Amino acid sequence: MDIKSGQISVKIEKPIYGGEFLARLPDHRPVFVSFVLPDEIVDIQVTQNKKGYARAALVNIVQQSKKRINPPCKYFSQCGGCHYQHMEYADQLKLKQQVVLEQFSRVPGFSEQILKNIIPSPNELHYRNNVQFSINENGKLGFQAFGANQIIAIDDCLLPGEQILQTWKMLDLEQFPGLKRIHIREGLQEEIMLILESDNFVEIPSLELDVPVSVVHSSDVGKIVMAGEDHLIYQVKDQFFHVSAESFFQVNISQAEKMIDLICEYLTTKGKTFLELYCGVGLFTRFLADRFELIYAVEESSSACDDFAINLDMYDHINLYVGSVKDIVPQLDIHPEAILLDPPRAGIDPKSMESILAYKAQKIVYVSCDVSTLSRDLKRLLDGGYHLVEITPFDMFPQTFHIECIALLVQNDK
Repeated sequence: MDIKSGQISVKIEKPIYGGEFLARLPDHRPVFVSFVLPDEIVDIQVTQNKKGYARAALVNIVQQSKKRINPPCKYFSQCGGCHYQHMEYADQLKLKQQVVLEQFSRVPGFSEQILKNIIPSPNELHYRNNVQFSINENGKLGFQAFGANQIIAIDDCLLPGEQILQTWKMLDLEQFPGLKRIHIREGLQEEIMLILESDNFVEIPSLELDVPVSVVHSSDVGKIVMAGEDHLIYQVKDQFFHVSAESFFQVNISQAEKMIDLICEYLTTKGKTFLELYCGVGLFTRFLADRFELIYAVEESSSACDDFAINLDMYDHINLYVGSVKDIVPQLDIHPEAILLDPPRAGIDPKSMESILAYKAQKIVYVSCDVSTLSRDLKRLLDGGYHLVEITPFDMFPQTFHIECIALLVQNDK
């Protein structure tokens, strides 16, 4: 069959990282398909035809898996936010465990015993304390469409918390030129913040508030607080965190608490010097502050650093550096016994990795939101004199392909 001219019937083999599933074309090239399940026989239409692989859209399910369920969201497969709503949560966890295992199997010296069982989220739905809406050409709130550069208007979502959903339903914001995105965040005691994001400053929109919320307008020229405060307070375990409108914070608090437990378990021994890179507002730092005599933290976001200074104000042995890791770390004349890394999705750049390895810290704890870049960086760390003790995956984002991991490494001679 001419692949360009019509539909092809294939058998789905296995999941791969990124939410897609692998099958084989008649010419044996891999083809990647979304919203299917292993062992299903499906009709597909090729949408991207490359020399070494192809991508295809699902047209029809010929032979359905017994594990397939009706997705709870009416926008599933139209909206690009979720990838696994067509399977039970227990099966999502098994699938993610399989994907992680395959990713790390390419790391030299990795064995299946190193990978721990994925930590499930207590909430499969309504777990997010932060949601970002885009605005379509008609001024309606929505999300990025799957496989298309357009915004589909939606009137419901199963991932945000209930208070966010209620605020969204009541939201009546006059459309104004330049408005691109609206964030709704929920903090302590159901406090809500709206963040209106524009490409440029044009005109402050008219706003009618029937409920007490904080509203911040953010544009290229700066931030304007239109109502309430410029920050929210979050509670994680027994600690409280000041988080500004521009600062990142974990969207699934219950899972963040489990991650903190594991990091504290890895760094339980009291030590002299500790280095934390990409420290954000100080979430992990706060729970490790009493375990080291000297702490050095590095963060590029100025708003996160302002929040960090507030959240860790009670300590005088913590040194915070504002700037990029690759610029600051080579200048630090310190000898950390342990290093905590929590980089963005792109992982650690070569210059920063070189500086990290030069410290020869006894222990490195790596928090990652992308298993592919973690796999790459683990190879660099192993080549640099470390061995991998264990990796624990966390399902921070149920219904999606995203997987958080924490890896523990120690020096080879330790």
